[in-house]
Amino acid sequence: MKNTLAIVLREPRSIALDQVGLIAATDVDVVVEVLWSGISTGTERLLWTGRMPHFPGMQYPLIPGYETVGVIREAGPAANRSVGEHVFVPGARCFQGISGLFGGAAHHLVVPGAKVIPVPASLGENGVLLALAATASHAFVGGALPDLIIGHGVLGRLLARLTVALGGSPLVWEKNPIRMSGAVGYEVVDPSTDARCDYRSIYDVSGDGRLLDTLIARLARGGEIVLGGFYEAPLSFVFPPAFMREARLRIAAEFQPADLANVMALITDGRLSLDGLVTHRSPVGDAAKAYETAFADPACVKMILDWRTCP
Repeated sequence: MKNTLAIVLREPRSIALDQVGLIAATDVDVVVEVLWSGISTGTERLLWTGRMPHFPGMQYPLIPGYETVGVIREAGPAANRSVGEHVFVPGARCFQGISGLFGGAAHHLVVPGAKVIPVPASLGENGVLLALAATASHAFVGGALPDLIIGHGVLGRLLARLTVALGGSPLVWEKNPIRMSGAVGYEVVDPSTDARCDYRSIYDVSGDGRLLDTLIARLARGGEIVLGGFYEAPLSFVFPPAFMREARLRIAAEFQPADLANVMALITDGRLSLDGLVTHRSPVGDAAKAYETAFADPACVKMILDWRTCP
């Protein structure tokens, strides 16, 4: 296989479905036929708007996507994977002459077998949520479970569901009434109705750095704020309130393989459900419109592209 259809972000706000070249598979690689891929409203929104802070390897045109589920169609003799397995692919770098950042939004991918994660076929389209679920799980590393979660988007919902699965009882703040429904085992409130100022652990996944002073004011002494979103602007806060509370700040970065394993175990045990989080679906041929909906429609919690409709 030499070519595949892929989502190409040619420049900010310019999405196309183009043919791109694939690198040749080696003995350690698998070739995955993609069934579904997700659109990230965090990092991919910043790439789409052109506001993503620069980091090594970032350049346009690029192929986005790190939330991909597909079926292995070819497996090298040293790939340690089998043809027909359903797998989650957390991105790929298999394209000729174009940046794969993060490279999962294509009809076919060439990926090292060690990089893909086997998933039950019964998980279906919900499998695209594994990266976000693992990101939420990784945020817990080194800290307490959240008392308060800021934002009831898909990452906030996953954080809340994971907290409940692990025995916690979080409260979620959400200002947009369209996004206040959908809670499973926890409560969602408008922050204006919450007077509490003794939270031990606040997890912010809003991506809004302007909230930092507000959140510090809600901390108990020695409390912690976990920054689990992605922030495009420099962060700052007023020092005296943080000083008086001996506040701690922690940044949660990318998930690790152990986080994916933890999430899969919770799903397998029936303690974590991903149902109801995918709210919008689009045939891949309508990708440009799907990206706009994902980023502009507050009712869209999670948009996925259906590659089974690939022309």
